[in-house]
Amino acid sequence: MAEKSNTSIGGYLLGALAGATYGTNPLFALPLLGAGVDAFSVLFMRYAFAIPILAVMMVARGRGFGLRRGQVGPLIALGLLMAASSLTLYLSYAYIGAAIASTLLFIYPILVTVIMALCYRERTSLLTVLCILLATAGIALLYRGDGGATLNLTGLLLVFLSALSYAVYLVWVNRPGIREIPTLKLTLYVIFFGIFLFAFRFDVHTFTVLSERPVLWLAAFSMALFPTALSLLCTSAAIQRIGSTPVAILGALEPVTAVVIAVLLFDEALTPRLAIGMLMVITAVTLIIGGPNLAHRILRVRKMFPRIRRK
Repeated sequence: MAEKSNTSIGGYLLGALAGATYGTNPLFALPLLGAGVDAFSVLFMRYAFAIPILAVMMVARGRGFGLRRGQVGPLIALGLLMAASSLTLYLSYAYIGAAIASTLLFIYPILVTVIMALCYRERTSLLTVLCILLATAGIALLYRGDGGATLNLTGLLLVFLSALSYAVYLVWVNRPGIREIPTLKLTLYVIFFGIFLFAFRFDVHTFTVLSERPVLWLAAFSMALFPTALSLLCTSAAIQRIGSTPVAILGALEPVTAVVIAVLLFDEALTPRLAIGMLMVITAVTLIIGGPNLAHRILRVRKMFPRIRRK
């Protein structure tokens, strides 16, 4: 029993680490973008550094690199979808800031639910409808700030396209023929094919910028290591221990981490209205992911920490 409890605690810690590390995107991307490196070049470096890291992880696990003929085409499409999601997110930073963009990106589970309902006739519960309304109200608060000024519509559209691309990716990646591919191999090939979207726009002057500020090389490598390779490794390990639903719920730490980084390190504004809007979006998505099992999950965590009886 104690061993099972320790495994669960470790799974929750790994799930929390996975969400938090993915939320470090702004920490490494914003300095590069602020130095004048365009989003295409930033993402090219992120993907280029991530490929050998993931390849080494595969070799260390004894995994093969082979693919069946029918898997190559879908993997190319998935790679372009993932790359498009990354690109539109990074482009949105210039219009609405990383804190709000990272929160709005977290609506992708809602978009997955909508896609599955419209395209695959999955039943939509009353809880799901209420959560969609709650998230919409939260987005409305984010759209119009405390002073009556509205967010940049281009930035909102970009981050919506980012969330939609990722939602389509998640739906497609679970289809027969693709879901049989191990997660590590799938991610490696998705990044490998996705890098071609950035390669033709890579600015060679990026090397000049990085040579003038060597610390930016560390930022570029860290983007590949923390929000890519480490986040993936922790996600896979957490799912093996506690399942996909609680890991998805712990993904709420992703926008929370991004908001904290953007506000504390990059001086982005966080007004009460924006904070309430972000909380509404995160709550709505968490309820959609957890559904009726959420109370059970919370109780399961609580039982890991028995009360100390007072004498």
